[in-house]
Formats: sequence, structure tokens, C-alpha cells
Amino acid sequence: MSTPKRVAVIGVGTMGSQTMWRLAARGAEVIGYDRYAPGHDRGAAGGETRIFRAAHLGEPGYIPLLRLADRLWDRLQRETGCPLRRRSGCLVMGEATAPSMRLLLSSSATHRLDHEVLDREDLARRYPQHRLPEGHTAVLDRMGAIIRPEASIQAAAGRAEQLGARLHRYTTVRDVAPAAGGGVDIVTDHGTDHVDAAVVTVGPWINTLLPDLPRTVDVRRLISSWHIPTRHDWFAGGAPAFVRSTPHDCYGLPSPDGISVKLGLSLARYLPVPDPERLDRTVRPEELDLFRELIAELMPDLNPDPIRLSVYMEGYTENGNPLVGHLPGEDDIVVMAGFSGSGFKLSPAMGEIAADFALDGVTEHPVDFLAPAAVGAV
Repeated sequence: MSTPKRVAVIGVGTMGSQTMWRLAARGAEVIGYDRYAPGHDRGAAGGETRIFRAAHLGEPGYIPLLRLADRLWDRLQRETGCPLRRRSGCLVMGEATAPSMRLLLSSSATHRLDHEVLDREDLARRYPQHRLPEGHTAVLDRMGAIIRPEASIQAAAGRAEQLGARLHRYTTVRDVAPAAGGGVDIVTDHGTDHVDAAVVTVGPWINTLLPDLPRTVDVRRLISSWHIPTRHDWFAGGAPAFVRSTPHDCYGLPSPDGISVKLGLSLARYLPVPDPERLDRTVRPEELDLFRELIAELMPDLNPDPIRLSVYMEGYTENGNPLVGHLPGEDDIVVMAGFSGSGFKLSPAMGEIAADFALDGVTEHPVDFLAPAAVGAV
């Protein structure tokens, strides 16, 4: 019987927790490192809810990965017994002639996704809490769901530990270095560990730990804002999540407590984060102006005064595609970074793919367009 491969997972958040789970499930000797602990609120995964949707506004190559993620979300729930995801449906709304909406409609039909196209009258009758401007259309993605991010990260990390993985909480990794003779050295304040392979999934800290990435990851500060409805019931009839594309880029989710609706904006509204250890968590009044404008125009029965505000970080690439695969020139180091606000729904699939790269050196899943050395939009 061969000795299990020893794999380090650095950063046990959105991607790292799922990677640990999938590696441990395949019999690897897994060691996780996190500067805080799974489920913390200092990265990109907080805010109680995230959206799962199969109807994708961009590259259709994501759709097979979303199908894989969908199956693995169900598997993680079964294995842990935790209610991590509620199948709510997701409304995607935007200008009918916009390239992103045309691509969404085309790819949804081509890939036979379970969806329904709604015109203004349909939307007004079924979801009166939303206004649809003239010339806009809506797509109801019936595969859409609402995910509990903090609970999901803790569940995946906990399941990995049940399967034999070890997790070093509150342990900052200072360096990930190829070792002489093969493998990787993981340097922390407590010493150096040698492993056969390493998966780097440190989110906003990626530029600090791997400063020579072939593609830039731009770390941004995002705001989540919670608002109480004043008229329509946002929590009945499945309570779908929603996404609006240009020119009203935003998203929202009814909160699990049935009290408020969480709203978020697009990349263009996020401020850069020079140092993830010094994230500015203060939200200034003028930063709420766009929330107010969107509510007044598109969701007028939400109270524009938020009852809660939270600040998080996300990493963005120039073309919106993450870096997924081997660090160029390093067969034993796998990187997953820069998911541009769209990674959480994909995270179980990305954990499986990271496990493929770490254990087998390759993956059968179609992710060539996400390779760290890839250039240009796809």
C-alpha cells in the first residue's frame, strides 16, 4: 500500500475548506493553515448568505463547473447533516439587448438549464417587489439557491478533520517555497513543514504570499447593506435571490431570519485595499448614496436606511476569470485566487479540481481557460 500524499492547504476559507474536504475524502494526508479560523469575517465569505446560480452572465465554460458544484453542495450537506443551501431560485435581470443578457439567454437554452424568461408584466405579477425598466428582461434560474457561507466553510473544514485532516488555526504562513529535491516547504512562525504539494487559497492575501503571480489580483473592499421591506413580502414563495446586470449592477438576497434583504454592488463601486491586514471597516454616509438610488429606482418598498452594514474583501482579475491551476514553473504548487466575486457558488467544484492538481497533476474538468498563465478574456 502506497504512502498517502502529504498536501498543505494554505488559507482555509471559501476555497481552502472545500479543498481540504475533497483531499481528505480521497485519502490524502492533509494539513491546513489559516491565519484566523474557518468562518471568520475578515475575508470574502461573510454576510450570512451567498448566491448559487447556474444561469451565468459571462463565459459559458463555467456551466459544467457549476453543475459539478451543484452535485457537491448536495453531497456536503448529506455528509455533514448541515442545512447549507436552500433552493430558492435566482432572478437575473438586465437590458434585453445587453451582450451579457443575450449570452445568458443563449447559454441557458443551449445547456438546457431549468429557467424561465419573464417579461415586465410577468415579473410585476409574480415578484412585485422588483421593478423592471423598459427594455429589460428577467430570467428565473430554478437551480438558483441561497448558501450560508460561514456555516459552509466550517462544515467543509470540520468534515475534512473528521476524515483525518489536521488544521492549524491562527497560524500565518510566511512563505511557500519549492524544496530542494522536490516538494514544498511551508514556513510559519512555528517552523517549517515539508509537504509533497501545496494548494494556496489565501484570498485577499494572495499578493502578499505569492507576489510574483503571472496575472494581477486586484483586492477590493466591498460593502453589504441590509434593508427592511416596507410593503411586499420578500420572504414568501421561495424568496429568490436576485442579480441585476448593467446598467444597474447589484445583487440581493432575502435574509434567513425573514427580516431584511441584503444588497451588494459591483466591482466598479469597490475601493482598492492596499493592505488586507488594515481593511477600513468604517462605512461613510456618502458610500450609501448608490444603495439609496438603486432602492428608489428598482426596489422602492425597501427602507433605504440600512439596519446593518458589513465590509469584506474580494480579489479581482482583469478579465474576471480566476487563477486556477499550477503556479507556472512549479509542479508542486497549486494556486486558486481572484474569483472576482463569483467564486463561492463554485467552491466545492474548485476544491475537487484543486485536489486533482495536487494529487494527480492534472484534472479532467474543463479549466484550461482559468490557468494562472492564461492571458486575455475568453
